This record gives sequence, C-alpha cells and structure tokens, in this order.
Amino acid sequence: MAFVILDPCGPEKSAECVSVCPVDCIEEGKDQFYIDPDICIDCGACKAVCPVDAIEEEYDLSPDQEKFLEKAEAFFADK
Repeated sequence: MAFVILDPCGPEKSAECVSVCPVDCIEEGKDQFYIDPDICIDCGACKAVCPVDAIEEEYDLSPDQEKFLEKAEAFFADK
C-alpha cells in the first residue's frame, strides 16, 4: 500500500512531507505534491506532518478520492 496526497494539498503545497520522507518518493507537480506509489514504503511520516491533513492511505480512499491515486500514477508514469 502507498499513501496518496489529496486535494487540500493543491492550494497549500507546504512541503513538510518532502523533508520527512525516508525514501524520497514525494515530488512536486504543477498543482500539488505526489507520492510515487511504487516507491512509498507506507511509513506514515508524511501523513504525520501534513498541516492540511491531505494525505491518506491508499486503502482508506473513498471512491471519489481514488482519482488522486490515478493522478499520482499518471504523474510518475510520464517520468
């Protein structure tokens, strides 16, 4: 499982998550930060420091939030 950054990140983009990630799987995109689901080790460090509570575990996503996982997968597929 991986963590996913949701919509509240967009306007905030505060980046605390980037500095605490032990595997450097978080990158900044044009509209928000993204967690690479293939690299994330599910440690939860990012979720603990997010000031806008924009990070959820993949298996906790509601159907309307699954688009954020798809968005992250597409972001990293283009790299």
